[in-house]
Amino acid sequence: MITQLTNRSLLKLSGGDTQSFLQGQFSNDIDALEGGAVQLNAYCQHQGKIIALLWVIKRDDDFYLSFPSDLAELVTKRLTMFKMMSDVTITDVSNEVIQLGVIDEEFDGAFKLNDQQSVALVDKHEFDLSDESNWEKACIENGMAEVYLNTSEQFVPQLLNLDINEVGVSFTKGCYPGQEVVARLHYLGKSKRRMRVFTCDADVNIGDELVVAGSKSAKASGIVVRCVKLDSKSLCLATVEVAHEDGKITLNNAEGALLTRIQND
Repeated sequence: MITQLTNRSLLKLSGGDTQSFLQGQFSNDIDALEGGAVQLNAYCQHQGKIIALLWVIKRDDDFYLSFPSDLAELVTKRLTMFKMMSDVTITDVSNEVIQLGVIDEEFDGAFKLNDQQSVALVDKHEFDLSDESNWEKACIENGMAEVYLNTSEQFVPQLLNLDINEVGVSFTKGCYPGQEVVARLHYLGKSKRRMRVFTCDADVNIGDELVVAGSKSAKASGIVVRCVKLDSKSLCLATVEVAHEDGKITLNNAEGALLTRIQND
């Protein structure tokens, strides 16, 4: 199953300092990125909150960054600001390179995202494409978080499970913006909120709040991270207080639509 990823921007970074520049900006170990793979990275601000989640791909000597299109201006501006005099050229190739999401298929030249999904960068496509909702469904089922403009700077990496098996955060690579906050939570604390998969009989929107009647938290018990409508049901990823993850959870208020957790963690 192959889907065109129409809502993602793509930046190409080239130049002799690109690898070291990205190593100092992102949460994962860029030096460990292998060809043929997609590496998940958090781009954090100094308080450890995620500005954007990026798929990083290395092809030949160039690096490609894929992320939701509504963050294009923000990400490009920040990268440009921090590269200063480095030998790094940033080019937006979103209109030149087609991004394809591949599910349960072999695709020549594709980059592996997880055991089920991969990403291909092509100049054109000459085959039938499946609905993009199939890709969203696979991402949610595989626990692939996303950050959009309306959820930017709302999560630390632990809330999106990026620290588990260091899938999106390396704790040995060295400094990057927000690294001290992220590391402190890893070594000295335990995240009281985690990302889980839920179903709902109503429409769900990214940024919707989770409400738990028994919670004593001064803020919402969680936030919808990613969602897709499948026939009469919605499937979503959302952060939630671990202590209440199997309790009665509603959307936005106590009388809102009921969320049911899928226990696949």
